[in-house]
This record gives sequence, structure tokens and C-alpha cells, in this order.
Amino acid sequence: MNIFDQYLDKIKKIIIDLSGKSDLILPEKLDGITTEIPPLKFNSDISTNVAMFLSKTNKKSPIELANILVEAIKKSDERIQDISIIKPGFINIKFKPIFWTHFVEEIIKNSKTYGINTKEKKKNYLVEFVSANPTGPLHVGHCRGAILGDVIANILLFNKHKVTKEYYVNDYGNQIINFTKSVYFRIREISFNEPFPSDDENLYPGDYLIDFAQNIINSNKKIDFNNFEKISEKLTVLSIEEALKLIKKNLNSLGIKHDNFISEKKLVSNQEVKKVIEYLKINEFVYKGKIKAPTGEDIDKWVEREQLLFKSTDFGDDKDRALQKSDGAWTYFASDVAYHKNKLDRKFDQLINILGADHAGYIKRITSSVEALSNSKGKLICKVSQLVKLIKDKKPFKMSKRKGDYITVDDLINEVGKDATRFIMLNRSSDAELDFDFDNVIEKSKDNPLYYVQYSYARIASVFRHLEKDLKSDIKIDKYNFLYSEDEINILKKISEWPKCIDAASNKLEPHRIPTYLYQLASLFHSYWNLGKDNPEKRFINDQKKITDEKMIFLKAISNVIKSGMDIVGVSVPEKM
Repeated sequence: MNIFDQYLDKIKKIIIDLSGKSDLILPEKLDGITTEIPPLKFNSDISTNVAMFLSKTNKKSPIELANILVEAIKKSDERIQDISIIKPGFINIKFKPIFWTHFVEEIIKNSKTYGINTKEKKKNYLVEFVSANPTGPLHVGHCRGAILGDVIANILLFNKHKVTKEYYVNDYGNQIINFTKSVYFRIREISFNEPFPSDDENLYPGDYLIDFAQNIINSNKKIDFNNFEKISEKLTVLSIEEALKLIKKNLNSLGIKHDNFISEKKLVSNQEVKKVIEYLKINEFVYKGKIKAPTGEDIDKWVEREQLLFKSTDFGDDKDRALQKSDGAWTYFASDVAYHKNKLDRKFDQLINILGADHAGYIKRITSSVEALSNSKGKLICKVSQLVKLIKDKKPFKMSKRKGDYITVDDLINEVGKDATRFIMLNRSSDAELDFDFDNVIEKSKDNPLYYVQYSYARIASVFRHLEKDLKSDIKIDKYNFLYSEDEINILKKISEWPKCIDAASNKLEPHRIPTYLYQLASLFHSYWNLGKDNPEKRFINDQKKITDEKMIFLKAISNVIKSGMDIVGVSVPEKM
């Protein structure tokens, strides 16, 4: 039950009826009419801009039109208590308490679908996220993007879209050659007591490679590790397998599972890069040309050379992009173009990429290529996951580890757990840097948003447990003939906003809206709970150790929304804390 959509439909019907009976003129489309949550100071439940929307077409002031419309709106629903007009022409509606009784009845009877947008056309989404080089464990920088991608997928799935979660494995190029050599030297270190060449800046120094090397030795007794050139191809495959095992373990500890792992090397070996280049040539999207020195390069040392360039400036990029190096090898960008052609060939309605902060400058060139390949703007949406700062004792926090020069996902989870990691990483817009404060995360107070939301669910569960009732079971009430107080209605109003929260999170791909909403709902609930200390009427369990139907339904409605939101975020809701 989305009361905002219901009233939007009602208002549109009212003005259509009025236009047939009066001189009210309607534009061809009514898409600009909205029903929103009014500011708290107006003490209303729904606000609409319909009068301002119709003002220009009818050559009347919004206030004049609002005065005409309020009478018709009030007549349309006997549950309306009051309608007010707010400058410059908003119409604010306040409902009678009986409205909220009917509201609770509807959402309890439709608890499994509450919040789902049943009107929008369902799409087939591909969400690509993490896609870290398969050269070692995931670090904290990957962690935020991984959670962002996973929860975006969860939101879309909640809204009944089809979603494929994909990881692009960058298993081709110089970094893989260096990674394989690093594993090889660790094998030599274990098997032949040869010192690892730690002074070679091209190698990966992390001690985790010792585990990779030992696993490869144990599982491949017949391989002769005396000649790198002879075994390099086989060793590359084995090394990447070990890295992906660790990465998948890291992701699993975060509660994340991808549907597909797509290999860059396979794209190249299947000639998909070559094929997409031919496609671009046929469509005249490429040419031979020279590019100036990139930002940060020494202009005096930069040698301009003729390269195969993609016309990304035709699609809004600031410069054209190289597809092929001077030695004939494909650039990383060329492989990415081939990969996105592969995505498009699989007929997804919408592509979503989650990129790290260091790839923000990459967005325009890859969206340009997708536009060229699909002849469609907006086919690819890129979201950036900004940096995370770890803080402990109000200072930057560094953990000792054997993983290299960074803090791993497992380090973080071992410190604070999966729930805290997911919730706090999601607690701020992804395009803003995030301070991850360890002290707040473990604190049992309002300052810890995860604890505060989980505790609200646990409190509700304690009431049901005391009454020997199962919180997870459906509740059936014959008659919804009770009325709620103003304090309770304020919480029900927040619950009515849940579908709007889901729509905004889904349409704008902004999952941080969900933990923000849950914290607000939890705060209202805790405030109401505390009223029971001084006012027996506010207590959920009365002196006879019973609970009234209206309070039981009230608690059930709150718990359902909290559980639904936490499931989307991928966080548990313990019944005891």
C-alpha cells in the first residue's frame, strides 16, 4: 500500500473529472504532478503540487487554483480531517485517525509485498561490481564498493526486477605476468630456499602469496618448478585460481555471492576484442591519430605516436581514447569495450557498474563506448564508491597484518563483524568519503546506528516472547476497529514512507537511504517505548500481562518494515540483545 501513489492517482482522477465539468484545462501529460511528504512543521500527512502544476496552463495563480481543488479533494475521501494551502500553492492533507487504522490493516494483510513498486515495468539488470585484479585478497577499498553493488542488486530484486551480479576478472596483461612471477618466486622460496627478490618493485610482496605457493605445490606434485618459461601459462592459471578462491572467501564473509565471473583473458582469446574493434571501424567510430601527454606525464619525455583511437569526444568525453598500443597490443580500455559489447549482446535492459574512487575519471570513456555500441544514452549507469577512512581512538587506524601494505576485508570483519561492516559502509552516500569509526561501531547506544536499529527489533521480539507469541508468524485480526494515538500515528506515518524510500533507493541507485530510514524509524520507536516508563497507556504489555490487538498489530507493522529493510541491507535482526 503506497498511500502517496494512491493519492496521486486520486488527484489525477479528480482534476480529469473537473476538467469535464468546468473550465479547468489539463496539459497533455500529468507526469509533473507529485505527492510528497510535507515538512514536519505543517503537521500534515501528504502534500501535492497539483495547483502549481496546473497554474501556467490555466493562466491562474497556484493559490487561486488550490482554492478550487481543495473542496473537490476533501469531498473525495471522508477520512480527510483537514486540508490547508501553503504558499506558493502546495495543498497539504491531514487524515483522521481512522485512516491509519485502515492503513495498518492493509499493510498487515499484504506484509510480504509492502514497499514493492507494483506499477513500474520490470527490467533485466546486470550489476558489475568489485572486479578487483585477481592478485590477492580484497582490501577495505574494495569492501565499500562490494557492499554497494550487492545492496543495489538486493533493492532491485526486492522490487521484482531480474538481476545478474557479475565480477569481471582482469586476468590479462602485465599485472598478471608480474603476479605469476611473484607466486613463482614464493614457490622457489619454499622448495629451494631461494630468497624472494623483495627489491623488485614489479613483484607483489604480500605474505599471502606463501599460502598460494604452498597450495600449488601440494596440488601439483608433477610440475617441475625449475623453468619459469615452460610452466608460466599453467602457473598463471593456478595462481589466478588461488587468488579467486581467496577473493570469493572474502566476498562470502561479507555475505556476497556473484552469479558470473567473466574472464578478460577469455574475451581476448575468443577474439572478442578484435571483433568489437572491427565493429567500431565499420561504424566509423575509430581512426588513426596521436594523443597528447596525459595529465601528470612529463611533456618533454612524452613521445606522440600514431595510435588507434576511439572517437569518445563524439559522445561528450574530453578527449579521444587509445584502443591499441604502439606495439600492437590492446589497451585495457579496448578489453573493457569488448566486455561491454559482450554485456550488450546478452540483452540486458540496463547495465550498472560500481567503480572505485580511483576509476571516477574512467566513467565518461566507458559510457561513451556503450553509447556508441548500443546507440542509446543511459544504457550504462556508473556509481562511484568513495574512499573509506578507518578511525580508532579518534585517530587513523592501522592494523598489523601479513597481507601486504593494506587492510583486508577479513581484517575488518574479524575486528567488527559482517553486520557492522555492511551497515556502516552503507550508512552514507557512496559518492562521499566515509569515516568508519571503530569506537562507535561497538558502542551500545544511539550513536551506533546498527545497534539502535537491531535493538528496536529485539525490543519488539521481547514483547512477543513474553506473551509466548512468535514474531515471525502472521497475525490475523477479525476487526480493525481501534484508533491510534498521535504518537503512534507519527510512527505509522514513517512506515507509510517505506515505499517512497524503496523507490528513491531503486530509481537513484542510492542504497544509503535504507539504513538512514531504518535509523529514523528506530528512533521514533525507542522514543515511544520510553514513554511507557511514565505512562502505563503507552506500555505494550498491560497490568494483566496482555497486549491489545492494536498494539500487537502496531508492533508487527514496525518489525515487518525493519526486517524487510535489514534483509535488503544484508544484516541480521537478532531477537535477543
